[in-house]
Amino acid sequence: MARWRGLGVGATALLAAGGCAVGGTGTRDEGPARSESAAQVSPAPSASESAAVPVMGQQKVVRLLLADASVSAETKKDLKPCGGHDYPVDVSSGDLTGTGAPDLLVNVMTCGDAVGVASYVYRKEKSGYVSVFRAEDPPVYAEMDRGDLVVTRQLYQKGDPVSYPSSEEVITYGWHGGEFRESYRMRNDYSKTVGGENGGGEDGEDDGPAVPTSPPG
Repeated sequence: MARWRGLGVGATALLAAGGCAVGGTGTRDEGPARSESAAQVSPAPSASESAAVPVMGQQKVVRLLLADASVSAETKKDLKPCGGHDYPVDVSSGDLTGTGAPDLLVNVMTCGDAVGVASYVYRKEKSGYVSVFRAEDPPVYAEMDRGDLVVTRQLYQKGDPVSYPSSEEVITYGWHGGEFRESYRMRNDYSKTVGGENGGGEDGEDDGPAVPTSPPG
């Protein structure tokens, strides 16, 4: 079950429709430096994506990430076992890009508190797995939902405690024309009276949504 803070009473959902591409022209810096005060996240894949589809083992996924030049050095620092042999990665498998072959969705987290620090999608091609999406602006977590890619970020204002972000942004992407394009986004503004701990203050920086990466060729 997801560890994101749930939508509180009095939250306001703002839905903006869109159909334009949000990238696909190469790689770029996806967000601010990571923060250990980010909210916790965990997987909640839909039944269609978690069906009998083989998932690559953790060690192979870690090797894939370490060999990917587009993965940030900060993310690679987190790719160490969390005691024993378990790595801080969640791996889902399903068809996101329309090939019929299982694409890989990888979420990298911190060991101690399972904070989502980066999300990646790898497309299965003849040459192997190719990076087609990344989000490296924590706290972030991506999921598969009936063939769509859904990326969730929690947003903080100055003075917000870790457990009470000011808002949450959920962005849905679909695969069109060889890249992920934003379908719509929804923002939930949490009530500052529920829980009684949200502080006011200046708006925190929002560096915008994650941006797909173009497959080579």
